[in-house]
Amino acid sequence: MKRRRFIKQSSLMAFSISAFGAIQWDGKKYVGDRPTTTDILGPFYRPGAPFKTNIIPPHSKGIPLHLSGVIYMEDGETPNANAMIEIWHCNENQEYDNTSDDFLCRGAMRTGKDGKYNFTTIMPVPYKANPDSDSSWRPAHIHLRVSSPSQQDLITQIYFKGDQYIGMDASASAPESADRILMVSTNSKQEKEVVFDIVLSKTFPLSDEVYQKIEGLYRSDQKLSDSERIFEFVRRDDILFMKLKGQYIAGLKYVGDNAFEGGRGFPKVTFNWEQDGHVKANIALRKIQVTAEKFLKY
Repeated sequence: MKRRRFIKQSSLMAFSISAFGAIQWDGKKYVGDRPTTTDILGPFYRPGAPFKTNIIPPHSKGIPLHLSGVIYMEDGETPNANAMIEIWHCNENQEYDNTSDDFLCRGAMRTGKDGKYNFTTIMPVPYKANPDSDSSWRPAHIHLRVSSPSQQDLITQIYFKGDQYIGMDASASAPESADRILMVSTNSKQEKEVVFDIVLSKTFPLSDEVYQKIEGLYRSDQKLSDSERIFEFVRRDDILFMKLKGQYIAGLKYVGDNAFEGGRGFPKVTFNWEQDGHVKANIALRKIQVTAEKFLKY
């Protein structure tokens, strides 16, 4: 067997990045003093959401919601300027806009010097991840992705107190999600409000050279259907996105020892660079593990 190796650079030192953090209620809003915890990307992420903060769809009958907060540096005190925050969620009919050019219930903005963000949207609703399964209910939630030049990018979700489906959802009921189950309040105009302050973590970025080595299309050695044998890895800032059947299914951060992990620790992908130039990826999904070899470089 050929000896496997990877780029021997300081950027590949092993790091251990905790997924746990804390958001505390100070009597008025949630305040973080440790990094905000990650969550799964979910199957409906679309890059390129328009920069707009009012994302209430035209003619929507959903309940208006104001989502706001401050994005902080890793110390939990210094506002993070020029961070980009994207949010996306379903509408009042349990639907995600996955195809239209309008990017309904999807939006993005950049923070100013104060680190503040705000969106006006509608309350998402629970829905079945599998229409044929009564045990697949997901509680109402909003997805967030935060990208910062100076901190580790974050992919997470927020949930809402009192949702009857939190206990039956693996992500929402996980211990690291407890501080992201938020209270919905009502302001003087009888409008719903949620405040969620975000603390980013220190980043340990890989070099551009390493990302260039691992980006591309990989073919699995497992006997899956043809469409499920092809995995794609593409870099966006310091997140490595994994795609299956052309769909974004996970956002991975580097955790050391040639390995990347998604929210809540899965999927986990370990890359190996062989002397003959081939790159292989060991991909641990929820129930299976596959090996895939790169066959197309960008």
